[in-house]
This record gives sequence, structure tokens and C-alpha cells, in this order.
Amino acid sequence: MNENPNLVLVDGRRQRSARSREALIKAALELIDQGLLVPTAKQIADKAGVGLRSFFRHFDDMEALFAAVDFYARDNFMSLFPRGEGYGDMTQRIETFLDNQATAYEHLNNIFLSTQAQLWRSPTLRQSYTRDQNKLRELTLSWFPEVEPHPPAVLEGLDALTSFDMWHRLRHQQKLGVRESKNILAALIAGFFDSHGIKASLA
Repeated sequence: MNENPNLVLVDGRRQRSARSREALIKAALELIDQGLLVPTAKQIADKAGVGLRSFFRHFDDMEALFAAVDFYARDNFMSLFPRGEGYGDMTQRIETFLDNQATAYEHLNNIFLSTQAQLWRSPTLRQSYTRDQNKLRELTLSWFPEVEPHPPAVLEGLDALTSFDMWHRLRHQQKLGVRESKNILAALIAGFFDSHGIKASLA
């Protein structure tokens, strides 16, 4: 049986459209990763190798692009923050947790900065940023569930100590290396736990 040439044509167009859309999403992420924290539609289109009109055929505005990028990349980004087992030697747990955080924050540095730079203008980014911050807090608790029975201020303190903002300050404002930054945070977290009488849970 011969294929309907009209169906083949439509299917081919859909595939090209999907490839073009994905190329634009990847181009936006690549530009941000390269340090262009707030790329324009034209810059993204140029990077993707398509015309500006093609950009606006796929996305009504930048807000639509933000939503598409978030949907495309969020699972991959969040996979950089593994869940903890929540028991055992506290010193080792802090060290492993910070190793994971350092790897993730170094990899996603420009993504965080780009998002923060555009929160003021984008409801989509505000919503996704809040969602991701809540998820990161939940994952932190999976490493240190001993914090949960304590007053909310204790979790707020741990959240601040383990945040991207703290990491970025140490690395880029205070110009410290990765190892030195991790050592400082390990000491701060251990001291914070001690000051609140938080001890390691047993398996």
C-alpha cells in the first residue's frame, strides 16, 4: 500500500518543527551556560541557526520560552541533587552532601544567576524557582532529617547555609576555591548543628 503523500508531508513538517523548537531551547541554555545570562530572542534564534520569525512561530514571547526551557531541563537539573539516606555518621554525611551541592552549583551557576536576574519580570520563573527551592529544601531534609523536629527557624538556618546564594558568595564574591568553600560550609553546618543539639540518627 502506498503512503499518502500528504500525510508524509505533514509528518515531515511536524518533525522539522519539533527539531527547530528543541534547537531554540538548547540554544537558550547554551547561551546562558556561556555567560549570556539574559539572551534576547534574536540571539537565541541566531545561536539555533533559525530566523527570528521562526522563534516567534514556536514561542509567543519570552515567557513561553521560559516555560518550555523549564519543562525541558528541570528533571535533568534536579537529578544533580541526589536524595540522602538520612542516617549515619554526621561528618561523613555533611561531606558527601556538600560534594553533591558543589558539583551541582558549579554546573548550574549561570542557570541560577540567569533565573534570579529575571525573576522580577517573569511569573513563570518565579513559580519554577519557588518550586525548585522547595524541592531542594526537601532534599536537604532527606540528608539531615534530625532537623525536622526542631523549630522552623532551624530549618531556615540550614536552608540559608546550603543555598546557592551562600555558595556563590564564597566562590565568586570572596573568590575562594571549591575545596576551601566546602571546608568552610562543613564547619559552619557542623557548628550550627552542635549549637542546636542536633546529633546523628542511627541506621
